[in-house]
Amino acid sequence: MRLSGHSRAWREVILACGLLWFGTADLRAETPGSSGAQDLVQKSAEPFGLAASALSDGGLRQKWLGVQRRLDDEMVQLALCEGDRDGCLSPAALQFLTIIDAAKLREGRARLGEINRALNLAIRPVSDLKQYGEIDVWTSPLATLARGGGDCEDYAIAKFVALRLAGIAPDDLRIVIMHDTIHGEDHAVAAARLDGHWLTLDNRRMAMVEDSDVRNYRPTFVIDRHGVMQYGDAPLLAGTTGRDLASPVAVTSLAEPSQIRP
Repeated sequence: MRLSGHSRAWREVILACGLLWFGTADLRAETPGSSGAQDLVQKSAEPFGLAASALSDGGLRQKWLGVQRRLDDEMVQLALCEGDRDGCLSPAALQFLTIIDAAKLREGRARLGEINRALNLAIRPVSDLKQYGEIDVWTSPLATLARGGGDCEDYAIAKFVALRLAGIAPDDLRIVIMHDTIHGEDHAVAAARLDGHWLTLDNRRMAMVEDSDVRNYRPTFVIDRHGVMQYGDAPLLAGTTGRDLASPVAVTSLAEPSQIRP
């Protein structure tokens, strides 16, 4: 397809932004001989107030790098469709842009909630094994919307990207992987920081839950625009007071169990 000058300009801008937001170059994580103390993130910076250290290798990091590469292409496609919606040939891109546009009309918590609800409704829960014949397949937002289904990390990735495109600062966005200590499963959610508090956007519920109110999960990994980090010896997020957020009463949408392999 021949690109007009306007479309080429859009492509260059959005590709540059894509590399900035989701780019794979993380010099801090790749620097040989960097000490653990240098890699540790301030406790107050990450969801759950726990320190995390950057991973320079491993299967989880490779999966995220693969998602980032596909995101670069999808950013170009979104830019082209944004510039010419009538000529856009991707229903998934148009659907994603509509969700982002609706979120931009709202502010603060309402903006986060708009994206959480819209993507929970737009994607049906289906396991990777059922959809792809294998486990732990990570897909980018347009690929997920084109299929119409995905599991927890696909929801989390789509929300992470949508929130950024809706205007949330990249330093205020995370994907968190936690271990469900009741069901023995790993689970991924998007997280957004608002007024100094981290809210989790979960495909298992429409309501957003603050990290301090999450129960019966153990955080294991956290992903931001720089790469993948691993939490230290994270304690079990459980308490004797408050509502059990892992109980069936708190779950408002049925979700396929996830099989995330670090």
